[in-house]
Amino acid sequence: MSNPLDQTGRDALTEAGWTVEEAKATKTFTFRNFIEAFGWMTSVAMTAEKLNHHPEWFNVYKTVEVTLTTHDTGGLTDLDLKLAQRMDALAS
Repeated sequence: MSNPLDQTGRDALTEAGWTVEEAKATKTFTFRNFIEAFGWMTSVAMTAEKLNHHPEWFNVYKTVEVTLTTHDTGGLTDLDLKLAQRMDALAS
């Protein structure tokens, strides 16, 4: 089971450009083209499987809109922070 995200974790998300609300974090990633966007999504999917924690996302051409939340707890947890950090690293 994952742990609820504390204020330090929420601040880390905000500092990394995520919009943090009560129960979710969102961010829009923009790439040079569809191939880069889809390649990034594929890399993220591998991490998500390893964590057994999957994003909600929406892709149009070179843009990917991501929402992270932990449905089991009804809010943000350490799993959301781990996945967000990996997404950011893969996008840079």
